[in-house]
Amino acid sequence: MLPGAAVTAAAIHTTRFRVALAAMLGALASLGPFAVDTYLPAFSGMQAALNATPLEMQQTLSAYLLAFGVMFLFHGALSDSFGRKPLMVAGVALFGLASVGAALSSSVEALIGWRMLQGVSAGAGIVVGRAMIRDLYSEEDAQRLMSTVTLFFGLAPVIAPIIGGLLFEALGWRAIFWFLAAVGLLLTLAGLRFLRESLPASRRQPFHPVALMAGYREVGANLPFLWLSLMVGFNFNGFFLYILSAPVFMGQHLGLSPAEFVWLFIPSIAGVVTGSQISGRTAGKLSREATVAWAYGFMALAATANVVYCFTQPPALPWSVLPIFFYAAGSAMAFPTVSLITLDLFPTRRGMAASLQGLVSGMVNTVTAGVIAPAVFDDPRALALAMAAMMAAGFVCWRLYRRR
Repeated sequence: MLPGAAVTAAAIHTTRFRVALAAMLGALASLGPFAVDTYLPAFSGMQAALNATPLEMQQTLSAYLLAFGVMFLFHGALSDSFGRKPLMVAGVALFGLASVGAALSSSVEALIGWRMLQGVSAGAGIVVGRAMIRDLYSEEDAQRLMSTVTLFFGLAPVIAPIIGGLLFEALGWRAIFWFLAAVGLLLTLAGLRFLRESLPASRRQPFHPVALMAGYREVGANLPFLWLSLMVGFNFNGFFLYILSAPVFMGQHLGLSPAEFVWLFIPSIAGVVTGSQISGRTAGKLSREATVAWAYGFMALAATANVVYCFTQPPALPWSVLPIFFYAAGSAMAFPTVSLITLDLFPTRRGMAASLQGLVSGMVNTVTAGVIAPAVFDDPRALALAMAAMMAAGFVCWRLYRRR
C-alpha cells in the first residue's frame, strides 16, 4: 500500500513504497498495449461473428492506435495543470466503460467506435506515470524504477495474447472485452485507494490555451527531443511488429494454433525481463550512452541473425523466434534510459514532454499496425527486413541526437 495522503521524502526511498509504486504504475502503463494484444488471437472469430471484412477488423486496431497516439498530446499537459493522480484515475475509469461497450457491440462499426474510446483513455497511465517517477526520484533511482515499470509495459504485449487466446477458445470473443472491463474497474478502485499525488500545486503549470501552445512549441520544436522520441518508437516497433503479425506469423508461417502462440511470447517475455533487469542493475554503473550502446548491440545481433536465417532457411521453431529474445532484451534495456533523457530536456514540463514523446512514438505504432505489418507479414523475409530497418532507423535517430 502506498503510504499516507502525501508523498514524503523519507517514504519514497522505502522498499515498500518502491515496490507498491512500481506495481501500480506498471499496471497502469500496461493497460494500453494490453488492450491491443488481448484480442489479436480472436480476430478470425470476431470477423465471422460480426460479418466483417479483414480490412474492417484491421480498422478496429488502427482506430484504437490512432486515438491512443493523438491523446498522448493531452494526457501529460493536463497532468501538469491538474495533477498526476486525477488524470490516471479518470483515464482508467473511461477505459473500463469503453470495454463494456466493446463487449456489447453488435456490429463492427460499433466495435470500432468503442475501440477508439478505449484508445482515448488507455494512454494516461503510460504518459503520466513516467512524469510521476521523475517527479519523485533522482536520475539513478528513476532509471531503476523506470526499468521495473518497463518490465510490466514490455510484458503486456506478450502475456495479453495468451490470456486472449484462452478466453476466446473457452468463452468467445466478448469475454475478452469483459475481462478488460474488469481490469479497468479494479485499476480504478486501486488508483483511488492507493495512488498518491506527486506534483504539488506550487509546481503546476497554468491551464490556459496560450500557455499550452507555448509549451507545445517549446517541446515539439526541439530537434533532440524529436530524435529521441522517434528512436523509442522505432526500437519498440521492431519487436512490436512481430506481436502485431502474430496471427499470420504464428498461424500461417509456423502452423500453430492460438493456444500455441506462447512460442512467440515466451522468448519475448524472457527478453523483456532480461533487458529490464540489465537496465536496472547498470543504473549508476554505466553512463547513459554506454547503456544505449549495449542495447543496440543486442538489437543489431538479433536483427542480423534474423535476416540471415529467414533468407537461408524455412520458418521453423525455435530458430524463427530466438532472435526476438535478443531484440526484446535490447529494446527493454534502452527504453528507461532514453525516456529519462527525454524528460530531463524539459524539467518544468515533464508531463508535456512525456505526452509528446508518446504521441511521436504512438504515431510510429499506428503506421506499423496499419501499413507496415500488413505489407510484410505474408513473407517471413520481409518481416525480418522490417525489424532490421526499424532498428537501423532508431540507431540513426540516436546518432542524430548525439550530434546535436
